[in-house]
Amino acid sequence: MSFLSYLITGLSLGSVYAIIALGYTMVYGIAKMLNFAHGDVIMVGAYVSFLAIGKYDTPALVACLLSVFACTILGVLIERLAYKPLRSAPSLAVLITAIGVSYFLQNSAQLLWGTDTKVFPAMLGTNQLVLFNGELMISYVTIATIVACIIIMTVLTLFINKTKIGKAMRACSEDKGAAQLMGINVDNTISITFAIGSGLAAIASVLLCTAYPALNPTLGSMPGIKAFTAAVFGGIGSIPGAFIGGLMLGILETFSIVYISSQLSDAIVFGVLIIVLLLRPTGLLGKKIRVKV
Repeated sequence: MSFLSYLITGLSLGSVYAIIALGYTMVYGIAKMLNFAHGDVIMVGAYVSFLAIGKYDTPALVACLLSVFACTILGVLIERLAYKPLRSAPSLAVLITAIGVSYFLQNSAQLLWGTDTKVFPAMLGTNQLVLFNGELMISYVTIATIVACIIIMTVLTLFINKTKIGKAMRACSEDKGAAQLMGINVDNTISITFAIGSGLAAIASVLLCTAYPALNPTLGSMPGIKAFTAAVFGGIGSIPGAFIGGLMLGILETFSIVYISSQLSDAIVFGVLIIVLLLRPTGLLGKKIRVKV
């Protein structure tokens, strides 16, 4: 029964990674850039929820919606101000800019909210679901996280495949030039992609801080790196790959902590990533890109 409990915990953690990784993989798949400020958008979303509940005593759902709204606006502003002017610049310039935006958000958070660690409120309570005569207890936070990830994955897949905007995103992912010739507004499509990814980051921030209630300006750094790892693990640019990679990463990290060592868990996770990329450089669900010469 302990194994099942650890597996569920790993799925919950992996669900958070998967939600964050969806933002990474969407931006890369369409804009062909790595937004390393994505983890800090998570931090901003967490602070918005924290202030909404702690200072203004808003309901949990309202606080989550405010966080999604704030992060969506922030994501669009970052894209418009920092990345849009570099649309035709070398990838290295975009990467350095992304790192600069990340440090800007972290330092701004330190100036606005201080450097001390705050305790995030239990937005979903501390109640647990008791199964098998008390041998297995699952918190409602864990259940909500897994269910939220499945719903987000399903809705996002339908959105990409069935809607007009989703089809425009897929067209831009294939060939921006051809998409523009067909009448698609590439700039607006990329902005919408950033908006969706940043909104997902806000949801992930609430779920993450509810399960692990320590809030500080560097909150999003390590989850952001691990979510990027999950996106690469599943195949960067693939939405199902981000989902599968996130779940597998969460399970692997949890089992590493429990059965091997909490100090070595990160090394084990990144070590497995290296092995997977050596065997399959494009990730589990990534596609090889053939370039005609």
